[in-house]
Amino acid sequence: MSTSGIPEEVLRNEALIKRLEEVAKDTALLHGVLMRTKDKPNSPEVVNYAPFTLFPTPVPTALFHQALQVQTHYNRLVDRISQNPNFLQEALASTIKVDDFTAKLFSIYKQVQQEPQTMPIVLGLNRSDYMLDHSADGRTSLKQIEINTIAASFGGLTSRMPDVHRHILKVANRLQERQQILDNNPAAGLARGLAKAWELYGSERAVVMFLVEDVQRNIYDHRYVENELWSRDIPVIRREFEDVCRSGSLDSDRRLFVDGQEVAIVYFRNGYMPQNYKSEKSWEARLMMERSRAVKCPDISTHLAGTKKVQQELARPGVLEKFFPEEPETVALIRATFAGLYTLDMGEEGDRTVEMALAQPEKYVLKPQREGGGNNIYGQEICRVLEGVRNSTERTAYILMDKVQPRPCHNYLLRADAPLRLCVCLSELGVFGAYVRKGTEMVMNECVGHLLRTKSSEHNDGGVAAGVAVLDNPLLV
Repeated sequence: MSTSGIPEEVLRNEALIKRLEEVAKDTALLHGVLMRTKDKPNSPEVVNYAPFTLFPTPVPTALFHQALQVQTHYNRLVDRISQNPNFLQEALASTIKVDDFTAKLFSIYKQVQQEPQTMPIVLGLNRSDYMLDHSADGRTSLKQIEINTIAASFGGLTSRMPDVHRHILKVANRLQERQQILDNNPAAGLARGLAKAWELYGSERAVVMFLVEDVQRNIYDHRYVENELWSRDIPVIRREFEDVCRSGSLDSDRRLFVDGQEVAIVYFRNGYMPQNYKSEKSWEARLMMERSRAVKCPDISTHLAGTKKVQQELARPGVLEKFFPEEPETVALIRATFAGLYTLDMGEEGDRTVEMALAQPEKYVLKPQREGGGNNIYGQEICRVLEGVRNSTERTAYILMDKVQPRPCHNYLLRADAPLRLCVCLSELGVFGAYVRKGTEMVMNECVGHLLRTKSSEHNDGGVAAGVAVLDNPLLV
């Protein structure tokens, strides 16, 4: 293979590329790598392949395994943060004064904190995202971009991608490369976490409720996880915030009922962006679900543990040690994946961060407290934003992070709405984690799979759902 991941003799063979394009699209459809269309996002009659790369992308084997091996430690870290109200209060104190969305989440957290929780069942399904940073001295290292603790997506569709790329490589007569693609089934692992939490809840009649958006383009990603649950005879329903507002209630034991059905688990595939809450009633529904005995995935404290401000605070010297006081090796494994993170709080330290960013904006990324892709700020836009808020507490709604410098490679991106073209691409590796805790006992803690997303280097930010990145597979080299 060339450094681009595509053999030179294949790159030069236009007829073969054309044939592989046709094979790839049909193979993706045959294997269920599907999304609904932008024009008819809620119609099951109109589907197309989800965007993906024609070839898998080379990823160094050692760094790939490093990302997998640290995931169970990240699971424990997120869980411990969620149980530490003092840390959450201190970490988010400045942010909740200026970021209305985080403030509303935190208000719900404070209300729930005041209510008794007897032997809670906690379920975490998260995804830690990384890029490979190439330093000036030629070394390559794994750097965490963020951790997603709510609605971590594409565990379903990426479970089908290994077979797609293996078939393309077989048709291209690249038999050795086929063996460098690992099996990968996050959908099954995420479902194992949901099933374990459902079992601990202890009612065979109770359902798992996927809380979903009203626009359903990515429904097949959900369905893979959902069908894994049905195969275990675990009943699943899909509802929106509006449905919970209309028919949700708590009984005297704080059991949650929606449309008359007891809910064992609320699996949030919605609720991570301000626009998901279309009225005050949506916020009332979130509070009701949080107050209930149902297992929340994530609960409100775990949702807050995934904020960018918490990520930045964890990078401060001595903070990780507080969560792993007798595990220096765990601290070292986690810290090795941190990129440089800097506070924008008011005061001398935050002032230095502002000046640093204004002096060399190309070296940094400005991040608000948002999930879902497409929210980060780059380049001269950093200067424009920071100049506007440099003397205001509004700057504390953001954190600053070193911009990771990945090594680009060439690939073809297949999209239903664009012609095939060779692009200079950048990739991001996500690792899925699943854990379940009952009271103080961690009953499950696993790394359950991975996700590689690739985008053209002309785009700074944005994921698959945002229409920028496409699905991919690591080709271990």
